[in-house]
Amino acid sequence: MSSVATSHPALAWKRIKRIGPLGTILLLHVAFFWALESGLIHQAAQVMPKEIFASFITPEKAPEPPPPIPQPAAPRTVAIVKKSITPPRPTPVINNTPSETAISVPTPSPQPREETPPAATAPAPAPVTAPPQPRTITSGVEYIQPPDVKYPATSKRMGEEGKSIIRVLINEKGRAERVEVQKSSGSARLDDAAKEAVMRALFKPYTEDGKALPVFAIVPINFQLSN
Repeated sequence: MSSVATSHPALAWKRIKRIGPLGTILLLHVAFFWALESGLIHQAAQVMPKEIFASFITPEKAPEPPPPIPQPAAPRTVAIVKKSITPPRPTPVINNTPSETAISVPTPSPQPREETPPAATAPAPAPVTAPPQPRTITSGVEYIQPPDVKYPATSKRMGEEGKSIIRVLINEKGRAERVEVQKSSGSARLDDAAKEAVMRALFKPYTEDGKALPVFAIVPINFQLSN
């Protein structure tokens, strides 16, 4: 009898342990529906804090102020210093009168200066006299070999004619040293031919008192074409 009584509580406890979790779930469901019906869940939802979304905005960097404009330097004030003129100091008067106690020193007599004899001046050079220029003669010219005039072929083809007057310097030996055109024929070719002919000529030396002298002579050269 005692063994049966002891087994019933143990069996009952086992049943409670099996049914306990199920009963707890049922109780929770009943409580949930009861709370839903009574509005507790709605109030709890209102009491719960709402989710707030916040975004952080980075402020834009303010522009840097422009560099300050340098101001022109203010004119510097220069103080004008007046130059003070110091009056000259008075010159002390020196008494040159010897006192009675002064010792006089004899002044040495000046020594006679030795006079240097003047240097002999060199004689001035004699002026150089230019040799006299040969004179010009217009007549009395004699030839040993007369001018051999060659008519330029170009002047012949072009029909050039004229008279060249040549001034020639004849030395003591009768040779022509220099010729120049005194009067042109109107053609440079004829004038050149006349000068060449006079330079090749040989003159008789011009003499005075038996002495040969250089002279200028005038030699006309005539260029004329024959028919």
